[in-house]
Amino acid sequence: MGQYDALLKPLKLKGFTLRNRVLSTSHAPSYGQDGKPQARYQLYHEEKAKGGIALTMFGGSSSVSVDSPARLWNQLSVSDDSIIPYFREFTERIHAHGARLMVQLTHMGRRTRWDTENWFPTIAPSLIREPAHRSFPKAMEDFDIERVQDDFVQAIRRCKEGGLDGCELAPSGNHLLDSFWSPRTNRRTDKYGGSLDNRMRFTLELLEKARRVVGPDFHIGFRLTVDELTEGGITLEEGLIIVRTHAETGWLDHLNVNGGHVSDHLALARFVPNMSFPPAPYLYLASAIKQMTDLPVFHASRINDLATAARAVEEGHVDMIGMTRAHIADPHIVKKLMEGRADDIRQCVGAGYCIDRIYMGGEALCIQNPATGREATLPHVIAKAERKRRIVVVGGGVAGMEAARVSAERGHTVVLFEREERTGGQVNIAVKATWREALSGIPRWLDGQVRKLGVDLRLKTEATVERVLAEAPDIVVVATGGRPNLGNVQGGELAVSTWDILQGKVQPAENVLLYDEQSQHQGSSCAEFMAKRGSLVEIATYDRMIAEELGSTNFPIHLRELYKHKVVMTPDHRLTQVYREGNKLVAVLHNEYSEEEEERVVDQVVIEHGTMPMDELYFALKPLSVNRGQTDLHAILAATPQAIAVNPEGKFQLFRVGDAVASRNIHAALYDSLRLCKDF
Repeated sequence: MGQYDALLKPLKLKGFTLRNRVLSTSHAPSYGQDGKPQARYQLYHEEKAKGGIALTMFGGSSSVSVDSPARLWNQLSVSDDSIIPYFREFTERIHAHGARLMVQLTHMGRRTRWDTENWFPTIAPSLIREPAHRSFPKAMEDFDIERVQDDFVQAIRRCKEGGLDGCELAPSGNHLLDSFWSPRTNRRTDKYGGSLDNRMRFTLELLEKARRVVGPDFHIGFRLTVDELTEGGITLEEGLIIVRTHAETGWLDHLNVNGGHVSDHLALARFVPNMSFPPAPYLYLASAIKQMTDLPVFHASRINDLATAARAVEEGHVDMIGMTRAHIADPHIVKKLMEGRADDIRQCVGAGYCIDRIYMGGEALCIQNPATGREATLPHVIAKAERKRRIVVVGGGVAGMEAARVSAERGHTVVLFEREERTGGQVNIAVKATWREALSGIPRWLDGQVRKLGVDLRLKTEATVERVLAEAPDIVVVATGGRPNLGNVQGGELAVSTWDILQGKVQPAENVLLYDEQSQHQGSSCAEFMAKRGSLVEIATYDRMIAEELGSTNFPIHLRELYKHKVVMTPDHRLTQVYREGNKLVAVLHNEYSEEEEERVVDQVVIEHGTMPMDELYFALKPLSVNRGQTDLHAILAATPQAIAVNPEGKFQLFRVGDAVASRNIHAALYDSLRLCKDF
C-alpha cells in the first residue's frame, strides 16, 4: 500500500458513494449574502470539488429558526423555503465535479447576540449567561421546545428538496442541541433536564419527527461533542452513552466527532487549535467512538498534513478525515495527491488567520493563499501568458517569491535577487518567537515552487540599479520589504527593536519594557521570547488590551503564555520618552485616559512599531521606468493588465509590493503579488 492510499479508497454511505476519504467539514467563512449561499460561497466550495475532494460541507452555524440570527457574521438561514433554489444551484455546481455536498444545521441557542437581526431574546435550556456573546437567555418553555424541533424538521426537509446529499445537525460548540446534553447548561427540572436520559430527550424527539417528514433514506448526521473536557460538562463516559443511544435509533447516518467547549476565550482557542497545538489533538475521541459504533465516523481538528490524515484512516480511527483548514490553504489537495504531486500541496500552517478574521468581524481568508474566497477574481491555477517576458523580482520574502512564482507560472523568464543567504524575509524572524515556528512552512513552500519552476534565484546578491538594468527586464517588481520602525518616541534611539532581540543581535536584558504599538503577534511573541529566557518583562500598549488586533484562536494563547511567564501587562499607556539615568533607562508612559505620567526604570526598552519601507532601489529605478512606478488600481480591480505609460524614455514597467509599500502582513504581501502578477 502506498503512503496515502487509504485516503483514496471510496466509502459507501446511505444512498451514495464518496469517491475518497477526504472531506471539508462545515464552517462559517462569512461569505453568505442575505442569508443565502450565493455565487462567492458556491465558488469557494466548487474549487474544492474541482480539486478532488469527496465531500464538502458548508454552512457552519446555518440557522433553522428566526431567533437564531443568521446575519451575525454573514451566516446562512434555512428558516424558510427561499433557500431551496440556492441549494439546488449549489448542489448542481458541486455534483458537476464528482463531489458530494451537505450542510450543517443549528440553532445557536444562547451562543449568539440578541441585539442583531430580529432582536429576539436568545433561548437555552436554562437561564445561564453565555460569556462570549454576553447573552442572558430565556429558559425555553414547552412551546419553544416544540417550535424549535419543528424548525429543525422543516430545515431538513428544505435540504432534501434542495437536492443536497445530506445534512448534519450540530450538537456541538455550546449551541442549543448540546446545551440540552450538558449539565453545565441544562439545569431544568422537567422531562428535558436532570438525568442523561432526560437531557437527550430533545434531540431524540427531533430525529424521530424528522424521519417522519423526510423518510428513512435522506442522510442525516451529527457533528457532536463527546467530551467537553471541562469540569461539570459532558464527559467521555456520557458521550459514549449519547452516541450509543442515538445510534441505536437507526435515525442517524454519520457521526462527526469533536471535543471541548467554547464557553470562554481560551476554551475556544483549544476547540479550534492553532499552530501552538500538536497535530490531531482530539483524534483519540473519534477513535473511541469508532470502536463502539457501526456508523461512519468523521473527524476534523488540526489535521493539516497527509501523513496524519492517512494514518487516521488506515489505522481505523475514522472513516472520513476532515482537512478543512488544509483546504482553505490548498483546495486541490486530493488532485495533487492523485497526480503524484504531493510536494506541490500548500500545507496549512495553523496560523488561525482564517478564523480570527471572522471573530474580528471580517471574512475568512487564508494567511498564505489569497485566492481562497476570491475565486471569482483570482485563480488557484495560473494560466499561461500569450507573450513571454523577462521579469526581475527584487527581494526573496513572501511577496517577492509569490511574484516570482506567479510570473514563472505565466511562462515568463524570471530572475529573483535576494541579498541574504536564504529566502523567507521577515517570516524567518517571526518563526524564532516561541510557538510560531510553523510559519516557516509558508516561505518553504514558496521557495520550493520557485525553484521547481526554474526561477533564476540569486541568493547573497544585492540588487543594484546596474544589476537590474543588466538583465534588460520588461518588468521589475520591487519586494524589498521593510526595516524596523521605532516610531516617534523622544529618545527612541536608545531603544532596540523586536527584530534585534529575535535575531540575536541584542540579548534580552534583565529588566525590560516592551512597548507595542501594533498589538498583533510581534510584540507579544517577543515578550514571551524574552520572558522564557529569564527577563523580567513588562509589555505596554496604548490599546485597551495586549494583542488587541488578534482574533480568538491566537490572543488567548499569547495571554496564556504571558501570564504563565509573569509578564506584566499594561494597556492604555503610550510610551512618550526614553532617557538615560546612570546605567539605566527611564521609560515615560502616558495614561491615555487619566493623562497621568508614570516612569519605569529598566535595563532595556524594546519597541514594536511595524516597519518602514526599504524603498531606496524603487525610487532609484522609478525615473527609468515606463510607468514611473505607478500601479493602475482600477486595472487591479478589473483584473486587466497594467498599461500606464507616462515616460517615453522608460525601459521597463516598475511595481512594488508587500512591505516595500507599507507595513502590513503576510496575507497582504501575497495578495499584492498574486493580483498584480497574474496579469503580466
